Formats: sequence, structure tokens, C-alpha cells
Amino acid sequence: MSTDLIDAQIAPTGQFDILSKYEINKLSHESRGSQYQTFRNCSLAVLNSGGYMDDGKELLETYSNFDISVVPTERSVKLQLKSAPVSAFVDGKIIGGIAEHLFAVLRDIIYVNSEITGSQLHDLTSSQGITDAVFHILRNAGTFDRVRAPRLVVCWGGHSISSEEYDYTKQVGYELALRYLDICTGCGPGAMKGPMKGATIGHAKQRDRHGQYLGVSEPGIIAAEAPNAIVNQLVIMPDIEKRLEAFVRTGHGIIVFPGGAGTAEEIIYLLGILLHEDNKDQPFPVIFTGPASAADYFVRIDEFIASTLGEEARSRYQIIIDNPEEVARQMAEGIREVKSHRKETGDAYYFNWKLKVAQEFQQPFMPSHENMLNLELHKNQKPYQLAANLRRAFSGIVSGNVKDEGIRLVEKNGPYELRGDPGIINSIDIMLESFVKQQRMKLPGKEYIPCYRVVSE
Repeated sequence: MSTDLIDAQIAPTGQFDILSKYEINKLSHESRGSQYQTFRNCSLAVLNSGGYMDDGKELLETYSNFDISVVPTERSVKLQLKSAPVSAFVDGKIIGGIAEHLFAVLRDIIYVNSEITGSQLHDLTSSQGITDAVFHILRNAGTFDRVRAPRLVVCWGGHSISSEEYDYTKQVGYELALRYLDICTGCGPGAMKGPMKGATIGHAKQRDRHGQYLGVSEPGIIAAEAPNAIVNQLVIMPDIEKRLEAFVRTGHGIIVFPGGAGTAEEIIYLLGILLHEDNKDQPFPVIFTGPASAADYFVRIDEFIASTLGEEARSRYQIIIDNPEEVARQMAEGIREVKSHRKETGDAYYFNWKLKVAQEFQQPFMPSHENMLNLELHKNQKPYQLAANLRRAFSGIVSGNVKDEGIRLVEKNGPYELRGDPGIINSIDIMLESFVKQQRMKLPGKEYIPCYRVVSE
């Protein structure tokens, strides 16, 4: 066996400590069924946490001999690993947080999948059914606290950011934690790790021992954004649409740091929801922020939003540059408004049931070349509908950049084509080109070959 690989058997953690015979047999059987490949790939990503890799295809090829299986015991199950990355172990013993994340993968990919997509309990063709499924997955993961006051800040941003931007995200996380606020991110490196790292210091200074560091991922992206070690609650949603809905329904406010196409997708998704007429009275603090060196990034984002979604969309966020304390103060004030609103309307603190998420933002989008080409990128539609299509366009670019399946599709059929109104297509092209120049599409040192081509109608 190579020196950088290890075989091991991992004991259960958390809710897997005590299982019924039925649950043991079900996990053992289904772990080698139709979801095995997804289970294996997500487990490998977790074990590679901290690795300098943002390419799902590269990760799977590097550890092509890796295997994971569920071993039944009398009271529970164990995980048998073969040819696993040795970096997940210390003196032959798996790191505690990584073990927890492995069993979170088992829970969300195998156990929850059988209850959500493999059963008739949830109508995944209806908007309410999809929201119920998102709620069920989060509740099963233990992320809800019925008596906890609103304090969860979702932080979005790229995995490929400069050291200055990374340090800034830590400072913002620190200031948030000093105000007793928690952190939720996409759970990977860069702007997803920095706020959590800063918050651990802020919570420690306040002697707040119950800080929540929630990481929300999905199978296609987890290899490129492996969960960082600070995440103390990991949830893997079935697809990007349910992942995004989980963010906006559990978070009480959102901070956006610099990022690439994935961050643009998140921004457009959020604004598209907030632009829906049913959400006009929903308090939802949104702040774009970064160090002084990132000012141009937000100028480009702001210009793109103005040229595509209009002034109403711009009114739903504020931009604060190079001022972590002010970001935290504004977010804390905004969350106080959220708490008052939830009290007045009787909505839950832990899950925003009253937020309207249109079905255009919920149905999974498969970024095939045909689907990307047929996106309706024009202004002859409601702003939230245009936002839904722009979100799909950026989702496809993310897939072509970092997801194993998307990378292989582009290798086989060439770049995705995006067509639409000249003004919109030109705005997309300008913004994406600025991301490329700022090295936001791939990790620094890696050459970026565009997976897309824009064509005006």
C-alpha cells in the first residue's frame, strides 16, 4: 500500500450509536445500491478535507482505488475504508470531526435519500412538497433548536480567494461572534472557512460554548468544496436547488464575500426570491463586503445586477467595503428586525416558512448543452423569472468548472453556449471575464479554460 493511503474501520458517532435491526440492515443493503457511487464520492471528499484540490474529476482519479462499505454490527454499523487519504488520520486514528462528517454523508446520502426520493412521503413535483423535503433533511440532521433566538448568518463567497480576502472573512466572522451570532456556509475552503475560523475566536472570548458552524453542501460540489474542519454540523442536500433553499430558510441574514460563478449563482438566486411580490415585506438583511482590494469585484456585481434585474434588486442589499465591525453591527440590527417580524407573524425562528420560493428556483436544473442553450435570457419576463434563468446559467458554469459530470460533458461536447438579449449576454460576459482576470474561477496557479461561450441573438 502507498504511504499516502490507509485502510481503517471507523466506529459510529452521534445518531448512529444506537440503531434498530431494521435500520442496520437497510443501511448495509442500500449503501451498495444505486446511491453507492454518490456515497463513495462524497465520503472521499470528506476524507480529503484540507486538500488543495477544486476539481471533482481530479479527486476521483487521484484516489481511484478508494472504497467504503457499511459493516453491520449487533447494535449499529461501522464504516470500512480502503485506500483512503492518510491526511484524514493522526497516528493511525481518524480525526474526530472527519469521522462525524463521514457519518453525516451516510445519513444524508443513504438514509435520507431512501426517505425523500425513494418514497412517496414527499411530493417533489410541488413547491410545498420540496420545501417539506428540505425541512425534513435539516431536522433529521439536528440543525434546528426550537428555543434558540435568530442568530444564524449565512456567509457566501468563493473557495478561490486571495490571502487578504481570506483574512478579511475571518475578521468579519470574529466580529459576528462577538455579537453572539453563528455561521453557516457552503462548508468548503476560502470564504466558507474564514468566517467560521474567525467566529471560533469570537465565541471563545464571549465564553459562548454553543456556537453553531453549519455547513450545507450537495453531492456534485462537495469534492471541490470539501467540508472544512470547523464545521460542527454538516448537511448534504440532494441537489443545488435544495441546498440554496436550505440556506435562505435557515439563515436569518446573508453576507456575501468575493467569489466566482458559484457566488454569482447564489446572489442571483437570493435576489430572485426577494424580488417576488410575496416577499416584499420580508425583512432579510443582505450585505456584500470585502477588503478595499475587492471593491472592484462588487462594482462589477452591482453593475451586473443593475443592468439585468434593475434598481429594485439593488435596493435589497447594501455594500460595505473594508469595515468588519460595521458589517457585524448592521447584520445584528437586521437580525433583530427578523426576530420581531417572526414574532409578529408567528413564524418559526429556525425555519422561514413564510418566505416564498417560486418553483422556478426549486426544480433541479440539469446543465446539458441543450438546456444551457435554451435558457430564456431576455427581459420580456418578470424580474424574478429572469433571475431564475440567470441562476441556471451560472449553475451550469459552476458544473463545467468543478463538478466531475460537468467537466466530462464539456470535454466531450465543447463549451456550453449561452444565448439571449445582447444587453444581458454582454453583461454576463463582462462579469465572467472579470472573474477570470481576478483568478476567481479556479484555485491560484491553475490555468482556467472557459467552459462557456456567450453568443448574442
